[in-house]
Amino acid sequence: MTKDEARQILGTAKTKYRRTEDAHKKARDELQEAVVEALRAGVGPSEAARLSGFTDAYVRKLARGAGIPPIRESRGGPVPKKAAE
Repeated sequence: MTKDEARQILGTAKTKYRRTEDAHKKARDELQEAVVEALRAGVGPSEAARLSGFTDAYVRKLARGAGIPPIRESRGGPVPKKAAE
């Protein structure tokens, strides 16, 4: 391979990378928006994390950023009530 061929291949690879990078960012933005809308619709954060592939912590961060108040998810039993202050 000559230097000119290598430069051409490198330029083509960079262009392809940039094009797919933009598509990846757009898809990620859409997924983040879908998570926020799911939370607003009542889907719990753990389920939203499982369905989206994001971590629970990242889903909570998205929720906070969107102004969605934290909820306490039950692990199968009743949610304990806070003690009177």
